[in-house]
Amino acid sequence: MQSARSTRLIALVVMLAFFVSGASALAYQISWQRLLFAVIGVDIESVTLIVSAFMLGLGLGAAAGGYLADRYASALLPAFAAIEASIGVFGLLSPWAIEVLGTYLSAAPRLVSVAGLFLVFLVPTFCMGATLPILVRWLQLRLNNIGASVGQLYFVNTLGAAAGVVGVGFWLLTLFDLRQIVWLAALGNLSIALIVALTLRTAR
Repeated sequence: MQSARSTRLIALVVMLAFFVSGASALAYQISWQRLLFAVIGVDIESVTLIVSAFMLGLGLGAAAGGYLADRYASALLPAFAAIEASIGVFGLLSPWAIEVLGTYLSAAPRLVSVAGLFLVFLVPTFCMGATLPILVRWLQLRLNNIGASVGQLYFVNTLGAAAGVVGVGFWLLTLFDLRQIVWLAALGNLSIALIVALTLRTAR
């Protein structure tokens, strides 16, 4: 049984982790969209592909995350750490994946290449979408207030997303190339996974 102090520590780590998660997600969105410019061109299709993949992936992931959160309440934070690690691994490989897919799909019809890339980006966005309901369930079990749980987590994640947009747009793009920005975002996800796992182990 965790003490009240341990619970507060874990809750603080969770909030900070979800802030970083939001920042990484928007860094990915901006960088992936620009990397796609080299594959399918600078036009409405590349913008639509990423935005649509994010919207659909987040929605499907949220539904799946809600299902898992209701059935595996005892393993919510380990699941969150595993999902963040998965996003980080995808992030590390994504610049290479975009380049390779662009090469293989270059001779394919336009619709096929766009659809192929769309399906690939559904994987990480699905994982991103699953994190919110998992954390909401974890926090709700401790606060016994679903409204406060959703509000706090959504606020922190949105604040992180805003920080990601500002950081990438006004700072990181002047210091790093797109691959490096993606790798920084991936490092954020992997750090979240490690810190949450270590916090859980320490707080036992």
